[in-house]
Formats: sequence, structure tokens, C-alpha cells
Amino acid sequence: MPFVNIKTPEGALSRLQKEEIVHRTTDMLVEYFSEAARPHTMVLIEEVPDGGYGRADEIFVIPEAYRARD
Repeated sequence: MPFVNIKTPEGALSRLQKEEIVHRTTDMLVEYFSEAARPHTMVLIEEVPDGGYGRADEIFVIPEAYRARD
């Protein structure tokens, strides 16, 4: 069973964008594993809250301009 885990800043993607990521990721994996993989493919999109991660000693907070508009 293919399993993909995507971590993204909380509020960065709309529900429609998440659905598109799930569909496109599933389609990509089916290209590699065959159509038989489709019903067994899991795509998990985890939203990480602001301040929940960092890079180079800097805590990341998503700017308001980058937040999804539903």
C-alpha cells in the first residue's frame, strides 16, 4: 500500500487544494504501481500549527498573505 505524508503550514491550503493534492498524488502513484494500487493508496496531509516547526534556528509563522482563502 503506497503511503504519502505531506506536512504543510496550518491554513496554507484550502480544502479544494488538499483534495487536488490527494487526487494528483494518487494518480502519480498509480502510474508507478498500476491501477491496482488506487484503492490502497493513502495520502495524509498534516497541518503543522504556526510555531510548530523551524529552520536554521528560526521558528516559522506563515504570513497572512500566504493563508488559504476558502
